[in-house]
Formats: sequence, C-alpha cells, structure tokens
Amino acid sequence: MGDKMSHEIDLKNYEVRTDLAIELVTDGKENLNKDNIKVTDIDLNSENAKKINKKEGHYITIEFEDITDYDNKEKVKDVLVTELNKLIKPISLNDNSLILVVGLGNRKSTPDSLGPLVTDKVLVTNHLALYGHMEDGFKRVCALTPGVMGETGIETSDLLYNLVSFLKPNLVITIDALAASSIERLNKTIQMTDAGINPGSGVGNKRKEISKDTLNVPVIAIGVPTVVDATSIVSDTINYMYKHFAYSKENYDNPASKLQVGVNYLEKNVSIADTDKQNLLGIVGSLNENDIKHLIFEVLNPIGYNLMVTPKEEDFVIEKLSSLISEGINQTLHDKANNI
Repeated sequence: MGDKMSHEIDLKNYEVRTDLAIELVTDGKENLNKDNIKVTDIDLNSENAKKINKKEGHYITIEFEDITDYDNKEKVKDVLVTELNKLIKPISLNDNSLILVVGLGNRKSTPDSLGPLVTDKVLVTNHLALYGHMEDGFKRVCALTPGVMGETGIETSDLLYNLVSFLKPNLVITIDALAASSIERLNKTIQMTDAGINPGSGVGNKRKEISKDTLNVPVIAIGVPTVVDATSIVSDTINYMYKHFAYSKENYDNPASKLQVGVNYLEKNVSIADTDKQNLLGIVGSLNENDIKHLIFEVLNPIGYNLMVTPKEEDFVIEKLSSLISEGINQTLHDKANNI
C-alpha cells in the first residue's frame, strides 16, 4: 500500500480531463522501476479523494514504454498479474467463486473499444461449471459487453446492478478506455483500482458510478488512457518547446552534439530560464503551467475545439493492449491458463 496522499494539483482553474489518479496526485509510492516499467501505488482516503474528485480507494499505476514487442509485452504482463493479484487477494476468492468481467465502451469506436476487445479474449468457464465439468485450476468466470447508453438506452450501472443481483458474483472486474492529461501516457499506462469507475468521466460524458457502493460486490477497474484533449496537447507542446530550446541552447557550442541526429531532448536533464520563456512566447511565457492550461482551455472550450484526440496507430495498439490485459486477467484468475 502506498503512503497517504498529502499534495494535490490545483484543479480550480481549469477542467482537467483525466481518469488517472497519478496525474492528479504528486505523492505516490513507487514500488517498482525496472526494464522501463514503473509501478506507483496511491492510497486515497475520503478527504483527499474528494479534493481531486476521485473515489476513495487504492490506485495502482503501471507505466511502460512499449508493448508492441513480444518480450516487452510479456514483462508488462508479468507486472500486471502481480499487481492485480494484490487487489484481488483481500477478496479471498475460492474455486467456487464467480467472477464477472465487464468490457465497458463502444466496440464501434476504436479508442473506446478496449473493454469489448478484452472480454472477447477472456477465458469464460461458468457454463462448464453449471452444465458440465470444469477442471481443477480454473475459476468460474463469465463475461459481458453491455454496450453504451447511446446504443442500449440503459444506464450501464443499472444494467449491471440487476445482473449482479441475479448472478451474485463474488467479484466484478471492469475494463474501460480512459482519458489522460498528458500525451506521454497515451497507450503507455495501465491503472487498476478497487474504487470502481465512472464511465465517460474523462471525456466529459460522466455516467453512473460502477463500484462496490452501487453493486454491493467488490469491483476492480482496469483502464488504459487512449485519448487526450486538445488543451493537454497544446500545453505539452509548449513544455516540449521549452525543453527543446533549453537543450539546444546548452549544446549550441558543443561539437559532439552536431554529430547527433534525432536526440530525444526529453531524456536530458535541462531546464529553461524564465527570461527565455518570455523571449520565446512573450506574455504567455510568463505564465505558470496551470495558468497556461487555463488560458488554452478558455480559448478552445467555448468554440467546441477542445477535441479529444487519439494516436493514428490506435487500431494496432488497442489490439495489443487488449491481448495484454485479457491474458493478464486469465493468468490471474486461472492457475492453468498458461497451459492452454
């Protein structure tokens, strides 16, 4: 468990479009940083959760560079299984426990299709337990893709409440696409929490909560940010401009730097002076990061241009991510999943 949060980002100046607790909290406990994979634990008590408009609970964030490569994917999957087990362990499941896996989102929209794609690949066994024979080493698992309210006309939370009341599962696992407030986190972050989820909250389309409080059963939510808003893109670009200028200025007279092509200045430990910010961007350069985001939000939001954006290769990456998460869920729930 991570240390209790004591510092938050000031949210009053602008509407932050993010589902990630790690982007709203400055004090998380880092418990792994290996092979370009970082794991951070955040515990939110009721008071601190209210300050950042999140639900009280334990949030685990896995950050990585790439999962399109097989070896990297396997490394991230091993971490996911380890961390997911930590969330499941307090629930004390046994061989007769029933787990409901729910794929939230819209299958017809690529950046929102993560949940449905995961449930397609989850190893479902409950029918074997009910009407046949299920081997040892497997748990009872059922899966559902409920669609979105625009398709069904039904609040997903209400649908799940009635289904859970009938099935009486011991655990519900939801998977959903999330929104981030940083370009760098797109498709490179997995958030897991026992606090449940508010579908659509990161894109300004908040639906009813899906959590233990609403379903009366433990809920673990797994998500990956697949979209970011235009305010964040412009703000990040300004920060990248600062870092690029600072790196270029620092290495202007360095002969070795002239031989390097495509240097990733984000990996360099450089900072820009306030005077250089103002020389570059004038009045805007005199603003702090929060004020810049506030300004951009005020410019884009009234005219409807604070768009939600996804990477051009999202269809390829979302397939890789869905395989990673479904395999991680299967290995966590079924002892013999690796033998299939």
